[in-house]
Amino acid sequence: MVGKANGFFDKAMGSQVKVQWTSFNAGPAAIEALFAGAIDMTYVGPNPAINGYVRSNGEALRVVSGAASGGASLVVRNDAGINKPEDFHGKRVASPQFGNTQDVALRNWLKKNGIKTNDKGGDVQIVPMANPDQLTLFLKKDLDAAWAPEPWATRLIHEGNGRLLVDERSLWPNGQFVIGLLVVNTKFLNEHPDLVKNWIRANMDLTDWINAHQAEAKKLLNEQIQRETGKPLSQQILDEAFSRLQVTYDPLHAALTTAAQQAFEDGFLGRQMPDLSHLYDLTILNQVLAEKKRKAIQ
Repeated sequence: MVGKANGFFDKAMGSQVKVQWTSFNAGPAAIEALFAGAIDMTYVGPNPAINGYVRSNGEALRVVSGAASGGASLVVRNDAGINKPEDFHGKRVASPQFGNTQDVALRNWLKKNGIKTNDKGGDVQIVPMANPDQLTLFLKKDLDAAWAPEPWATRLIHEGNGRLLVDERSLWPNGQFVIGLLVVNTKFLNEHPDLVKNWIRANMDLTDWINAHQAEAKKLLNEQIQRETGKPLSQQILDEAFSRLQVTYDPLHAALTTAAQQAFEDGFLGRQMPDLSHLYDLTILNQVLAEKKRKAIQ
C-alpha cells in the first residue's frame, strides 16, 4: 500500500513496465487469480501460498520474499461473555475466508484449547466473511468473536465494542509469525527473473524506508486507504494497528513450516504432509542481499 501510494514499485520497474494493481479480500482469491494468469505476483499470507503450491503439485508458484510479520489477533465482543477458551461453546466466530491464514490460526487455537467446531462435532460455528462485514455484525451482536488481521482487529476493538483476547504474536517464538509473503507465478519467475529482481530490490528498499520513516509511511498508508475505500483510519487505530506488526523482507521460513503443519492438522493439505521443499526460491532475494552486503537468508 505504501509502495503503491508513493509510486515506489512503478519507478523501480522502469518505464517499459506497467504495474497493474488488483485488490482481493483474502489470500485464497488472490491465489486463484495467480492460477488463472490474471496476476503475476501477489502479497498473501502463508496458508494460501501453501495451499496453492500443494494444489498445483508444487508447480504454480514460489515464495520469493517476506513482507510482514505479526498483525493478527483474536478479538471478542465485550458483551459476548467470552473470557477464556471454554466460553466459546455455542458462539459464532468469524475469519476472513475459509482456508486463509487467520482461518487456520483460529481453528488451530480452538483445537489446542479442546474446543470443537460444528463441522467436527462441536458447537462453535466459524463463519468466513469479508473483514468489513465482521465489524457490521459485531455492532449488530450477530457475531461473538473474530480472528482478524490489522487494521480490522483494532477497528473491531475501537469501533465494534470488542476486546483483544489473543494477540497472535504471543503464540509464536520471538513473537514472529508470517502474515505477508511475496509470491510469484513460477512461469513469470522463470521468464522474467530481471523484473522479479527489480521488484524484490524495491520491496527491500521500501521495507528499510518504512522502518526508518514510520510516521511518513503511516501517512502514505492512510492516504492510500482513503483512496481505495473512501475513508481513512483514525490516527489512534492506525498507530495501534501498526504497532502489532513488523514490516520485514525475511520470509520467516521456520514459522511458515509451523503454519503448514497447522494447516495439515486442520485438514487443508490432504492426507499426508506435503513436501514443501521447493515452495521457497530465495535465490534472487539473496542476490539482492549480497549486493547490499547483507547476510543471506536460508
